[in-house]
Amino acid sequence: MQLRNWVTTVVIASSLLTTWVIASFAVNAITSSEQRASKPIVVSHAEFGLFKVDNHNKVTFTPTTKVPLNEGSQYGWRIQLKEYHGEVTWREVLRLPKLPESWSTDNGENFSIATDGAQGITTRTQSAKNGFIQNRWTVLHGDPTGKHTIEVYIADHRIAFFEFEVIPVKKSNLRHPRYTAAL
Repeated sequence: MQLRNWVTTVVIASSLLTTWVIASFAVNAITSSEQRASKPIVVSHAEFGLFKVDNHNKVTFTPTTKVPLNEGSQYGWRIQLKEYHGEVTWREVLRLPKLPESWSTDNGENFSIATDGAQGITTRTQSAKNGFIQNRWTVLHGDPTGKHTIEVYIADHRIAFFEFEVIPVKKSNLRHPRYTAAL
């Protein structure tokens, strides 16, 4: 009978110890994620501009507030977060001056269109490489000209606001000169 009590004590003690260890890991995980979430996100730098991809897939960024209405041109924003590493979930609200002919996205991310049809809302989780997050849009046929805005949020905090203008491209009226040989 004493052996049975000893075995029961060992089983109960080991199950309590296992429960304590599992609970300890869960509390540590919750505490760690709460600390990460409670750490304020500070923006070091935010800029809007044009992205250009060359033949070798090298991307260059040119800050500007004017976006030419050239089909295929890319524009967007990049934000550097101070001393931040890891994944970030952000939300972007793009407001157009009027309805575009269509909306589209490449990656199937979480994208929705507001009831007025002139706002697109994108939510994405991305790794903040060197503290940077960014998003790009491509100019398509039927995109409106005029003043646009983009707001970027992390959680419910607006971390950036960009105002820019999509401008029509002026067609050149230059003609190629014709050369005639003197006869």
